[in-house]
Amino acid sequence: MPVQTRILARIDEVSASSWDALAGTDHPFTRHAYLGALEHSGCVGPGTGWQPSHVVLEEHGRLLGAMPLYQKTDSWGEFVFDQGWAHAYQEAGIPYYPKLVGAIPFTPVSGPRLLSPPHSPGVQLALLEAAHELAQQRQASSIHLLFPDGEALESLKRKGWLLRKDCQFHWFNRGYESFDHYLESFSAKRRKTTRRERRKVAEQGIHFDHLAGSELSERDWDFLYRCYASTFLRRGRHPYMNPDFFRSLCANMGDSLLAVRASHGEQPVAAAIFFISSDTLYGRYWGSIAEVDSLHFETCYYQGIDLCITRGLKRFDPGTQGEHKLTRGFDPVFSWSGHWIAHPGFRQAIANYLAREAAHIEGYQEAARDLLPFRQEPQQDPEQ
Repeated sequence: MPVQTRILARIDEVSASSWDALAGTDHPFTRHAYLGALEHSGCVGPGTGWQPSHVVLEEHGRLLGAMPLYQKTDSWGEFVFDQGWAHAYQEAGIPYYPKLVGAIPFTPVSGPRLLSPPHSPGVQLALLEAAHELAQQRQASSIHLLFPDGEALESLKRKGWLLRKDCQFHWFNRGYESFDHYLESFSAKRRKTTRRERRKVAEQGIHFDHLAGSELSERDWDFLYRCYASTFLRRGRHPYMNPDFFRSLCANMGDSLLAVRASHGEQPVAAAIFFISSDTLYGRYWGSIAEVDSLHFETCYYQGIDLCITRGLKRFDPGTQGEHKLTRGFDPVFSWSGHWIAHPGFRQAIANYLAREAAHIEGYQEAARDLLPFRQEPQQDPEQ
């Protein structure tokens, strides 16, 4: 029987065990439970701009490969910004939407995007070919693979996709034994500034609790969601996620979830939500209901660094953007996306644009490294 392609309108059309056998359970955002929580809670699906269209390859009923894929009617929640491309299409009288996006919705974290057994480029290429066929069937203008890992990046190159480079800020554990040991690598000025920021929080009577997802009560989640939603509402936007999403994660992925809660006495005042893999801490959501000097830095960054050192984690990805992370020791690292553009003229125009943009990003990374607080340039991590 030849390999068969299916397009899934719901991830529940395949079993969690089959999906996770390809995706693995170490990277939390590609797990069946995470993608399922997005669908079951209504964060993606009808009316959201994210219509699940996952590609799977099967042989004799066995899952060979999978690609989380969505049909999009806008560009919200992607963190790889192509609104300018959409405007150019509109000016030319050509529809840019629908488009297909291979991504983890609302999650700018690099990781597997072409799920397959290790060292199986043929399966990855077949997944991309199936996505091409789907794009043609649905008259999509383009396909975009956002934040792929290195293996998927190589498959995109082989298929001739356009590659786009951007910059994020990650912390790397270079064998630190404690936070003070970490600060020894700083210049005297930056070491003093960081200690002062941490001291300010403590002097205002703030203390912290670290709570695993499986330990969180309904009352805890009510507070965490209030903090999360406040960050969006202050900007006049609705939160991407709803309470049902977080409840589902708590029930099905509690081992991968960690909350850092800041309190003044018995009163919680701020919180950050992290995800954990075997070697990486991911900072995802943060919010506060009180104004406390330096609380954001402590809750989102210093507590996370402490966690990495204590647990022996190699890397801390605190989320996209934020040049203030540089002076706190987060290295500028490249992130990637891949783009298949159907229209030949626009493909060439976008390729020219990406070449100019890449030169800018490379210069930006070089300049950003000058803002790092270290006494001497740390050895570049291979992941960078």
